[in-house]
Amino acid sequence: MRRFLVRIISRKASIDASARHAEWAVSLNAWYKITKATDWNNFEQVKAGWKKSDKVGKFVVFDISHNKCRLVSVIKYRWKMVYIRAVMTHPEYDKVNWEKL
Repeated sequence: MRRFLVRIISRKASIDASARHAEWAVSLNAWYKITKATDWNNFEQVKAGWKKSDKVGKFVVFDISHNKCRLVSVIKYRWKMVYIRAVMTHPEYDKVNWEKL
């Protein structure tokens, strides 16, 4: 039996985004599988495992599907939890000042 290391709250955001943008589905599913099996303890480990990620204020932002999609998350390293806050297009992401939230 495979043991997952990280709990992701909530996958529904990525499923809904995949329904709206079918071209993202494979990449979002890959992000989900990779993230579930990680053992990140800090942002440096996130960056080492997912090169197209950035720390923006309290958020970790993942570039998905060749930078067409942004997955905005909050990672609680101590509790091994990733909270998906938004999955959106790059232009939608640019409309929000994530550093001030």
